[in-house]
Amino acid sequence: MKLHKFILTLTCILCTTALYAQELEYRYELGGMLGSGFYLGDANYSSLYKNNHLAGGLLFRYNLNPRMALKFDLMYSGISGNALELQNKYPNVTGQEWKFSNSVIDLGCQYELGFWGYGTGRSYKGTKRLVPYIQIGMGFTYGNKNITMNIPIGFGVKYKLKERLNIGFDWSMHFSMSDKLDGISDPYSIKSGFLKNKDSYCLTKVYLSFDLSPRFRECNND
Repeated sequence: MKLHKFILTLTCILCTTALYAQELEYRYELGGMLGSGFYLGDANYSSLYKNNHLAGGLLFRYNLNPRMALKFDLMYSGISGNALELQNKYPNVTGQEWKFSNSVIDLGCQYELGFWGYGTGRSYKGTKRLVPYIQIGMGFTYGNKNITMNIPIGFGVKYKLKERLNIGFDWSMHFSMSDKLDGISDPYSIKSGFLKNKDSYCLTKVYLSFDLSPRFRECNND
């Protein structure tokens, strides 16, 4: 009799665990990123991926629900440029360095919106292993001994390799509110606006992250 009760109890536990496993979501992700970065500004008007440099950092993602998340990241990237290579020539200004090699440290937060729900085990809710997303946020940049704010805008795609392991591609353009990241400040003496005549940089990353803090949902939840 005791054996039958033990088997029945064990069966109930296993069934309950399997049921929750199908509905398992995770609150957080923690991972690392590796990629490249380049700069746009007075020494490079519009050439994408010119003077590309190695970039890397860490990410922490708080999953609000299967479609929305807040991503916090800390990134480092080199930036460089040479205004002497441009067709337009700047006037001679004492103290200006037309060729530079520098680096930026970026600390930011982006709001991510997926095209559909991300995850596994809930196909009746329309969740997918592979999900593209768009993002916008706000951050802080340290570069050339200056601290400034920046507005990152971009997109990405993430894929769930396993239940708790994710891989993704992330692209973001960071519009800074400073014209001092390259050391070339207002060479034409044109009055700067909110984002006018400011320096920007682009980060292209591949990341690997691990899910933390499981969250359970009941089957009849929306």
